[in-house]
Amino acid sequence: MKVTYRIARLMVVLFIVPSIAIAQVDFNKRPDDDLGNVEDEFQEHFFEALKQKGIENYERAVEALHKCLNLDSKKPIIYFELGKNYNKLKNFGAAEDNLKKAISMQPDNEWFLDELYDVYFQQDDIDNAIKTIKQLVKYHPDYKEDLAALYVREKRYKQALDLLDELDEELGVSEARDAMRNDIYSITGNVDDRIENLEQRIANNPNNEENHLKLIYRYSQTGDKKKAFEAAKNLLKVKPDSKFVHLALYKFHLQDNNVEEAIKSVKIALSTPEINADAKAKVLKDFVAFVSKNPEYESDLVDITALVDNNKNAQTHSDLGQYYLKSGDKVKALANFKEALKQDPNDFKLIKDVLLLQLDLEDYKAVVKDSEEALELYPAQPMLYLVNGVANNKQGNYEQAIDGLEMGLDFLIDNPKMEADFYSELSLAYKGLNNIGKSETFAKKAQAIKTQQ
Repeated sequence: MKVTYRIARLMVVLFIVPSIAIAQVDFNKRPDDDLGNVEDEFQEHFFEALKQKGIENYERAVEALHKCLNLDSKKPIIYFELGKNYNKLKNFGAAEDNLKKAISMQPDNEWFLDELYDVYFQQDDIDNAIKTIKQLVKYHPDYKEDLAALYVREKRYKQALDLLDELDEELGVSEARDAMRNDIYSITGNVDDRIENLEQRIANNPNNEENHLKLIYRYSQTGDKKKAFEAAKNLLKVKPDSKFVHLALYKFHLQDNNVEEAIKSVKIALSTPEINADAKAKVLKDFVAFVSKNPEYESDLVDITALVDNNKNAQTHSDLGQYYLKSGDKVKALANFKEALKQDPNDFKLIKDVLLLQLDLEDYKAVVKDSEEALELYPAQPMLYLVNGVANNKQGNYEQAIDGLEMGLDFLIDNPKMEADFYSELSLAYKGLNNIGKSETFAKKAQAIKTQQ
């Protein structure tokens, strides 16, 4: 794993190397003898090598560089360029030899060391990569991040954490280093160290809300709800205007049966613009689940849902729909399912919920219309043909019912209960058309299936 910084620095070398080469060869020098021709020839081969490397013709670049060596073998830049080209050709032995030669001539050249590090890294030669990057650390502290990543690969977790601590102290915390630190804690399962690190950060900077929130989350993860609650209350003392803390507080208040305080926290969380819709949906879902067990707080649920009327996502509407369905309010359930379906029109479960509720509420015209639209999305779903047939039967559209039901039977596989429902509806349709023979035939088929079940 290599840090972005290193990639950026390698890009810089593309612009610097030509100038290094030029600086080592005075192309403006007036030739007094045959040396002038040698310098012209060297220049020609060297820039040919750069050109070939630029078009990724690395073998031709190597040929040109060897011609440069024949003219002058004392320039480290030639070995450096040979090392880079061999590296691209995956000829790592030759790359290492040439880069080591360049480094022996210029031991403090960062670019030479960096390329050698890349050679070792590509071969997964972590021991040599670590030795090389330790030399690079003195040029820029960000190389320590690469070194920490190598320590992780070698399972030298304490050394990696020590380096991350050094970097945090020198440069401040960063998301990338925090991610690496959390990976280490997850690998080692060292929960105490993770929490201790957060506690130390809070001690060093009590006003950093993010660290408080992370500590609450980590305590919650370990199942230590008491300490998580204490951490949340501590954040509220430090930052009384904190909004994000209420994403945790409402849960703790509900667990303590402190419903009034829980409702206050829920309302703050749901009315805070900075809190994203997914987090709000989770809060509302939890409160819906609470109210389903404690219906005396339904009026509070109504007030709370009003806070997010313009910000409810499909899942929130679906959860509310399920709540109202369980509580027996089919009209409100249907309204919420429809709102959810507007936001997620291809959700088959929502389509099914809406159609079945419309049947229950005897809105047969809507069932016919909506099931026909749904069949354009899901033409092989027998359930859609069945509800369409039921709705057409209820409206006396018997021929349309028969057409849809017979088509739906073609898609029905291993579902005896639904098959019996199809036959029952076909029996009703044919009875409506006064075709008593067919009506009785389908009625018998339906009964035979029901008897077997």
